[in-house]
Amino acid sequence: MPRIVTYNVNGIKARLERLVEYLNEAKPDIVCLQELKSSDDTIPTKEIEAAGYGAVYHGQKGFNGVAILARGQQPVERQRGLAGDPEDEHSRYIECEVGDLIVASIYLPNGNPQPGPKFDYKLKWMERLADRARALLAEERPVVLAGDYNVIPNDDDTFSVRAMAEDALMQPESRDRYRALLAQGWTDSLRTRFPSGGIWTFWDYQAGAWQRDAGFRIDHLLLSPQAADRMTGAGVDKEYRGREKASDHAPTWVSLR
Repeated sequence: MPRIVTYNVNGIKARLERLVEYLNEAKPDIVCLQELKSSDDTIPTKEIEAAGYGAVYHGQKGFNGVAILARGQQPVERQRGLAGDPEDEHSRYIECEVGDLIVASIYLPNGNPQPGPKFDYKLKWMERLADRARALLAEERPVVLAGDYNVIPNDDDTFSVRAMAEDALMQPESRDRYRALLAQGWTDSLRTRFPSGGIWTFWDYQAGAWQRDAGFRIDHLLLSPQAADRMTGAGVDKEYRGREKASDHAPTWVSLR
């Protein structure tokens, strides 16, 4: 029963101890990482291989960066980056085959401050992602689009609608594009498992957010119909957020038959 995890590590070198600890303790089958903040040649590959994982990286010095890890095997790369903007040099998308699954690790632009060029880039990026997602659905295979989407889809996906009202993560345009993606035929696995919301994947470092449980849900695993048919569970490994020098995101997962 493969368990697929999305985990924004907020700096793979800074969080290496926490990441290896998670791999050793939880033993997930596939891990999609975001925000590596490291170029390919400085990623600590030895430690990850020592934990028993093959990996494909799409790094970038200082920020962004995505990867896919697979336990006991080497993911086979299918695509890096999204078509539609030759000027875009951000490392935000990697897609691999692992066994019979197609898996993508996604780090969607934050978009703050909005309005402005960063928000415009976010919305355009989401349209490019939608184009890729449509092509993947057409393959009629089990696909998992896993990542930090930087979108709070619903009001009950945040501790405070008022606190987040002006944030790019919760603007109507961000939500509309996320819903348009789902409308293609993707299943939001965590939402399916917890339909009434109130499940967080991110807690800011500021203002005692973790201590107050003032979080929100921005890490999503979207399933093609062929993957959704095999879903057996989904959740958040919340306790890993509370460890020393942890990422501000918690590992978020779906399990498939």
